[in-house]
Amino acid sequence: MPRFSAAMRDQADGLLWVSPWVIGFLAFMAVPAAMSAFYSFTDYALLEPPVWIGLDNYRAIASDKLFFLSLKNTLVYALGTVTLGTIVSLALALLLDQPLRGRDLVRAIVFLPTLVPIVAVSLGWMWIYNPNTGLINVTLRAVGVEHPPNWLGLPGLAMGSLIFMSLWMVGSAVVIYGAALRDVPVALREAAAIDGAGPVSRFWNVTLPMISPAVMFNVVMSIIWSLQVFAIPYIMTKGGPNNSTLVYSMYVFRSAFEYGRMGYASALAWLQLLVTLALTLGLLTLARRFVYYRAA
Repeated sequence: MPRFSAAMRDQADGLLWVSPWVIGFLAFMAVPAAMSAFYSFTDYALLEPPVWIGLDNYRAIASDKLFFLSLKNTLVYALGTVTLGTIVSLALALLLDQPLRGRDLVRAIVFLPTLVPIVAVSLGWMWIYNPNTGLINVTLRAVGVEHPPNWLGLPGLAMGSLIFMSLWMVGSAVVIYGAALRDVPVALREAAAIDGAGPVSRFWNVTLPMISPAVMFNVVMSIIWSLQVFAIPYIMTKGGPNNSTLVYSMYVFRSAFEYGRMGYASALAWLQLLVTLALTLGLLTLARRFVYYRAA
């Protein structure tokens, strides 16, 4: 009996310590998720009680032009940011892996922008892209370009400008790649060099397979982040010009709080979750073929 009582006390202590997380999860994750799932099957205008309409919200999505436009914009943004971010962060990590003077300082400088709040970053880049007084256009005028473009005001340039701006936040990926590169056995690189492999061949056949788990992790996290991007386009472009930067999360926000269609917004949000989950599971399935995990 004393042993049973001690076990019960240990279990009670454990539940007490995890209770803040459990309560927070239930209050801020589980309950809101269950409510949004219910609202997605209702006509809910926030100020009136929800009315059950079944699958009508999901049927309406199929004929919503703004839905397909926001989905296309989000996929373009995700493809651009993930591809460009992966290339740039991996290149920086490879450069900082070389025995260069001051590389620790450079590594800290590369990581530092990730600590800046996203609102401050967005406002800073709005000034950089300003057509009259921005750093880019002032520089272009100084080198002889008489009429530099309005980077955030032209439909053909706005999305590309946001994608380029995302490079500001590659510091976390650079740190992860740097740690992975330092874990690559030197003996493998030396053996490849002795066999006559050049730098490109050594990277492609030795280094990249060894750091492939880090690449997969960064790619998956980048995809999840880019599919849910909201603050940057909302602050910098408000979805314009001509809805060229209207991303999916912004359309969900507009549907809920500007158009007053909370039920429809909930359906959009659940569809976003399912698409993100499907892409993530697809990448993890591909990881079994392309990612190399060393035995412990």
